[in-house]
Amino acid sequence: MNNPHGILKEETASHMMSKNGFERPVRVTDGIYWIGTFDPDTELHCNPYLVEGEKGVAVIDSGSRPDFAGVMMKILQAGIHPGEITALIYQHFDPDLCGSLPNFLDLCANPDLRVYSKPGNNVFIKHYVEKAFHSRFVDVQEGETFSLGDRQLKFIGTPYAHAAESFITFDERTRTLFTSDIFGSFRREWEMFLDLDEKCFDCSDYAHCQNGKPESDCPFPSIITFHKSVMPSTRALRFAMNRILKMDSAIIAPQHGSILRSSRVISHVIHMLQSLEAVGIDGVSET
Repeated sequence: MNNPHGILKEETASHMMSKNGFERPVRVTDGIYWIGTFDPDTELHCNPYLVEGEKGVAVIDSGSRPDFAGVMMKILQAGIHPGEITALIYQHFDPDLCGSLPNFLDLCANPDLRVYSKPGNNVFIKHYVEKAFHSRFVDVQEGETFSLGDRQLKFIGTPYAHAAESFITFDERTRTLFTSDIFGSFRREWEMFLDLDEKCFDCSDYAHCQNGKPESDCPFPSIITFHKSVMPSTRALRFAMNRILKMDSAIIAPQHGSILRSSRVISHVIHMLQSLEAVGIDGVSET
């Protein structure tokens, strides 16, 4: 899509973060922008993403209703008019992902705008809007590819991670994998991108940092806590990890937590989550 206003599209993520504290869109990679909100008082940070193609614009997991103003402001700052948005993709049906859906449908005023999710998710997502909008919903199928012209988005199922028909979305052009709740975390000391020190790759004692940093600086306890709390079972998480491990992802972009953009970091976190025990119901004692 064109950018008639030339608004900050080529600024680096680090420059924008230091300059305005997450108040502007952050370029993740070519044609993909973080358009989320940052609240320093909460441990749950939400990450909607804008994906720009030559024949349309998609917003992935657009966010909650209270966050709508901040998300839409970033879309405008990225040089996108609301009427250019052609797809809203929801990877499951929670309100932190879908709450702003009625706001988008009202404001975008694009008759070609469609809402994409798996059939079992759409049953619930339709409850966010009036029935007059139900004709806009499209059921996506396993392995289906969605075109934005010069980029293809592929939908891959991750059942019960954490909803029955949860899925992830892969941008084939940039090898960016949007993972919704997978790779999320609860963390007050939030960072946009997850970078690890060399010693982190050999560490398994997260309470005693080998770099001498306080425990609150370590990202792994919050990632582990999140997955054990949000994912329903060890089997569901491992199934998702096995699918993700087979993919050649250059960037992992979760809906919560930090973005992973190093192949070494991605591999390390995948194997850590793959080895987790006592996830969800499997961690509940029967006594």
